[in-house]
Amino acid sequence: MIFDFRFWHYFVRQGELIHNLQNGEMRQFNKRLGWIIAFGILVFALREIWGMNTASLTPYLAQGQWAEYTLARWASLAGTLIWAGIYLAFHSYGAAFLFWKFLKMPWRAAIVMQTYVLGLLVVEKTLTFLIFALAGYTMPVSLFSFGPLAATFIGIPFLIYFFNQLTLFTSLIIAVQYRYIRSFTAYSPKLILLLLIVLHVVVALAVASLSFVPLGEMLSDFTRGGPSVE
Repeated sequence: MIFDFRFWHYFVRQGELIHNLQNGEMRQFNKRLGWIIAFGILVFALREIWGMNTASLTPYLAQGQWAEYTLARWASLAGTLIWAGIYLAFHSYGAAFLFWKFLKMPWRAAIVMQTYVLGLLVVEKTLTFLIFALAGYTMPVSLFSFGPLAATFIGIPFLIYFFNQLTLFTSLIIAVQYRYIRSFTAYSPKLILLLLIVLHVVVALAVASLSFVPLGEMLSDFTRGGPSVE
C-alpha cells in the first residue's frame, strides 16, 4: 500500500497514520516537513521583527544611537534565524535520530513522530506570538504554561522558568510520543511513559538553567565591539 503523508489530515487520525506506516509506503513526507520548517522559521522571524526579546536593545534608542540600534537589530535577527534553524532541525531530525538510536524505533516512524512534535511546538509559538501581538506587549512566561501560576506563588526565578517550560503542549507532545513509541517498540507502556516524563522534566530544567545566561549583555557587547576594559 502506498499513501501520501498529509499533515493536517492525520493530525487527528494518528491511529490511521500509525497503521499506514506499519503496512505501507509513505510519499510526500519531505515536502510537508519542509513546509513546517519554513513556517517555523517565518514565525521566529516575525517574533523578532515585531520586537519580542529585544528589550535589551532599547537603550540604543533612548540614547539616539540609530546606527548602533539598526546594527543590533540586524544582528539579533540573524541570531534568531540561526537559532530557529538549529531549534527546528533538532526537534525534527535530531530528536528522531536519538529515538532511532537508543530506542531502536524505525527511522520512518521516529521522524514522523517528531514532525508532529515540531508541528505542536510551532503552533504553540504562533499562538503565543499572536496573543502578544494583539495585546501589544509581551510577558516573560507563556500563557499556556504553569509559569504564570508559579510566578504568583513562587518567588524563585529558576522555578518560574522551569514551570514555564511545562505547558499544555508538553502534555500533548508526551501523548504523541507515547503512542508512537508504544506502537513501534517492545518496551513496557509504563516504562515509556515514565521515561518521557523524566525526559521532558530534564529538558525543562536545562532550558531554565540557560535562561540565566546573559544573552542580552553578550549581544550588547558584540554590537559595541566587545566588553570594555577599564
